[in-house]
Amino acid sequence: MAAVGIDTHKATLAACAVDDVGAVLAERTFGSDADGFAALAAWIRDVAPGAIVGVEGSSSYGAPGARYLLATGLEVREVPPHLSRRERGRTRRPGKSDPGDALAIARVTLREAGLPPVRLEDRTEELALLVDAREELVVQQTRARNRLHAHLVVLLPGYGRTAARLVSRRQLAVIEAALAPLTGTRAELARELLAELRALGERSGALAARIAARVAGHPVLRLPGVGVLVGARLIAETGDVTRFRSPDAFAMLAGVAPIPASSGETRRMRLNRGGNRRLNRALYSAALTQAWHHPPAKAYLARQRSRGKSWAEALRCLKHRTSRPVFRLLQEGQLDWAADG
Repeated sequence: MAAVGIDTHKATLAACAVDDVGAVLAERTFGSDADGFAALAAWIRDVAPGAIVGVEGSSSYGAPGARYLLATGLEVREVPPHLSRRERGRTRRPGKSDPGDALAIARVTLREAGLPPVRLEDRTEELALLVDAREELVVQQTRARNRLHAHLVVLLPGYGRTAARLVSRRQLAVIEAALAPLTGTRAELARELLAELRALGERSGALAARIAARVAGHPVLRLPGVGVLVGARLIAETGDVTRFRSPDAFAMLAGVAPIPASSGETRRMRLNRGGNRRLNRALYSAALTQAWHHPPAKAYLARQRSRGKSWAEALRCLKHRTSRPVFRLLQEGQLDWAADG
């Protein structure tokens, strides 16, 4: 069976078709617009009838094209970037180019039987947009807070004794009162940053409320260590959980499944640095909260430490272990959301 790999960009789609042994059949670049999608679909049927199509970036730049191809009846799979990166070095093409990337994606698509289908637009994608928007506001808040700290060190020496973190409304009110009598450019900039912090905080809070309303009652929130924001990230990054054939496939997507690194008589597993890092971070947050507050998780960590594992290794084991109930609860939540329409 043939395969087609598509490397996606903002304005273009680079495509490469390979035969059943990975030899190049044809290569071409298309525009990332309606005309380009139609031409790409026709080209695939012409040069590689019945081919499986692999798309890298099917949830971002490649989303419109991947969904168009899916709607025309083609079988379209999502190719994780870490797999295509590894394959790129085997293409024997010098340097890095879009056609070379498309060739690597095509060969991964041909070789890997368990690639998940592309994500369709659904409620989880809308949730992902809200979570991303809130996290961006949090980043902006951190930047503004750091700039304000730099001014306050000069304007109000010792302010940290009463308002060290500049997070709560009370602390911001204390700083506002202290800045009120001060004059000069630095004081003006500090007051502007203070107003910016408050505005960003209000917008962040409003988004958090919208996120909480969307995930209210979802089964994943029953898991110890999973709050509204972590739960929202788990739901958003997973999308349609039926894409994954098993908890192990889900763990591999999240980058929490350990990778064998044995040699001779030495048997060990190494850290998996691939997978969806946002999903990985959400599972890490859940596992870390369990490690602090959940007695069964504490006991599990203690057992792992007694077997010679370091704290970091034991926590990775807990993170992998946590992915299984998360997967089951996401499946349960998928049924609830489907019933809600």
